[in-house]
Amino acid sequence: MIPGNLETLNRSFAVQAPNFDSKSVNFTKKEYLDYTVDAASPAGTDIVLEVAAGTCACGRTFAPLVQTVVCLDLAAPMLQVGKKEAQESHLENMVFVKGYAEELPFLDNSFDLVLSRLAFHHFTDTDGVFHEMVRVLKPGGKLILIDMEAADEPLRKTEDEIETLRDPSHVKNLSREEILKLYSDNSLSVEKSEITEMQVHLSDWLELTKTAEPVRDKIIEKMENDIGGKEKTGFNPYQTEKGICFNQRWILALGKKPLS
Repeated sequence: MIPGNLETLNRSFAVQAPNFDSKSVNFTKKEYLDYTVDAASPAGTDIVLEVAAGTCACGRTFAPLVQTVVCLDLAAPMLQVGKKEAQESHLENMVFVKGYAEELPFLDNSFDLVLSRLAFHHFTDTDGVFHEMVRVLKPGGKLILIDMEAADEPLRKTEDEIETLRDPSHVKNLSREEILKLYSDNSLSVEKSEITEMQVHLSDWLELTKTAEPVRDKIIEKMENDIGGKEKTGFNPYQTEKGICFNQRWILALGKKPLS
């Protein structure tokens, strides 16, 4: 099944690909990648699938510790960056596949570990994608989902509107309860559910998506108004010496598929 927002996703990530691994943003922060690996505790014989892998930063972190890593994404420019980085790091156990999370091109029960990081807010059918991830996971295997937690009501809609202004491929952030429901609906037992706050610099966040100046100015104005005690955005922004910042709350959930 082709994603309903395919064209928007392709446009967005063609722009983001060259700088997605930049150290000015947190998407490839080493400490968090190492934390993810520690949470997963992979075995050397594991076959791993990263869904909507982007530049495969997470997959590349797992690769030295497992048998094989398969990275799937619909955006070829993102995969090209990941493949180039893997080659430069001499990671020879990685496979790069262009495909859709909504219809994974793999047989049932194929992977020991399936993960998706910072991607679910782009999906129009989160239930369908999660079900596909469970389908290809071996019985007893681990499924890890990492994404940004939605703002509390009543600011959730406002937060998503600002996210979409910046990046039209954004659909919506999920709440912690909604993420955990994906696991329970698919009969996976949750073993970890942890939240980490990640500081984001507003200027770097807007630069990654090459947000047009009029839209950029509108978002900055909203953040400044929030800091000044006016209308809230859901981001809880604050002023620092380096400019406006806000903290994203990243959820890491890990569940296991039943053995039978």
